[in-house]
Amino acid sequence: MLRTHGVSVVVTREPGGTPTGEKIRQLLLDTATSGLSPLAELALMFASRAQHIKEVIQPALAEGRVVLCDRFTDSTEAYQGGGRKLGSEPVLALHHIVCGDLQPELTIFMDSEIAASVERARRRNRARAVNNGRGKRDENRFERENRAFFGRVRHAYLVIAAREPQRVVVVDARGAAAETHAQIVEIVRRRLKLAAKTA
Repeated sequence: MLRTHGVSVVVTREPGGTPTGEKIRQLLLDTATSGLSPLAELALMFASRAQHIKEVIQPALAEGRVVLCDRFTDSTEAYQGGGRKLGSEPVLALHHIVCGDLQPELTIFMDSEIAASVERARRRNRARAVNNGRGKRDENRFERENRAFFGRVRHAYLVIAAREPQRVVVVDARGAAAETHAQIVEIVRRRLKLAAKTA
């Protein structure tokens, strides 16, 4: 949608986004990674983010491009701060050290029923493992967590959204994918002041 309006976009993800970040991602998300302390997990997330900012995000922003990133510090605050019970304070302290004042202009939280979200993530990860030509990659470590963990994650996201309503928009993602997509397109269009697409 953005590209049809002539917007130059960089699409990336976290953890990952760089060769170093992808190695950290594999360590963080592989179910074979066991016994990782919550603080080690937090540190690895920010290690990936630091490299990502240096190699991808800052250069793209310096060129005037829009960076569309699948997850950033809000996800760390939700998963490690909420899910792992570390709280927001260490996450936001590390954000300040690693990211400075770098913050997304818009964050979209797609809110849906927990069990459906986890099952959708598991299906996606299984499909990636099957379709990955370099051998199977297991990215289900978080998806193996219990319902209480994901309840804390969802609650943390909603707290962030309430704390920063000017930046974080909650989208009800319980409906059809096309409906959710249409909502997101409209939110982004309005935020970037893009003209509505005409038929």
